[in-house]
Amino acid sequence: MGLWARIKRIFRAGTGSALDRMENPELVLQQTIRDMRDRIPELNNSVAQVMATERLLAKTQENLEKQIVDLDSKIKAAVKSGRDDIATAYIGQLQQAQIDLERTKEQLASATVASQQALKARDNYVLNMKRRTAEAMQLISAAKQAKLQEQLAQTMQTFEIGDDASTFDEMREKIDRRVAAAEAKLQLGATSVDAQMQDIEREAMDIQLQDKLLEYKQKMGLLGEGSGSGSEKQIGSGTTENS
Repeated sequence: MGLWARIKRIFRAGTGSALDRMENPELVLQQTIRDMRDRIPELNNSVAQVMATERLLAKTQENLEKQIVDLDSKIKAAVKSGRDDIATAYIGQLQQAQIDLERTKEQLASATVASQQALKARDNYVLNMKRRTAEAMQLISAAKQAKLQEQLAQTMQTFEIGDDASTFDEMREKIDRRVAAAEAKLQLGATSVDAQMQDIEREAMDIQLQDKLLEYKQKMGLLGEGSGSGSEKQIGSGTTENS
């Protein structure tokens, strides 16, 4: 292979690859749909012209048929009047009208066929456009889904589980240290002097409540003298020991 041929091949390959990257399937399909829709007015105009020719020929045929009837009447009137010269002139016009009528009928037949074919072609184009539009919308939806999957795949490729795992382990270790420190502070607080003083205060409150109860019982005569003094001694002894 020659050098120039190789250069052309490389250039074509590079250009094709660049075009593939630049070409957006969604935009291409949307533009194709717009182009197909834009052609409908042009097709309708062409069909209208064919139908107009058909109608014009039909009108011409109608006029020729009327002209032939009128010429026939004039020929008969001229013959009755003995005006053979006028009758002969009318006969010449009648023959030409008959020739024109036959030619017009042939043209009208062809125009009718052309008009029907044009209408059919236009209808087929519209049906094909609708089918292509529906197919294009499905392809556009598939293209969007493919694009989303590509983005997801790229995201998954950039997701490195090792780095995130180390981050989670590091954060878990920090949180565990904070929990341990908080539990240690709570334990120290429970064994501190303040906690011991709170225990003593609760015990003193209980003793006062017991003394009050004994006082009520003595007032109500529910306790004997010996029992009362013994209880007071017991309470006093307990109070002294605790203090």
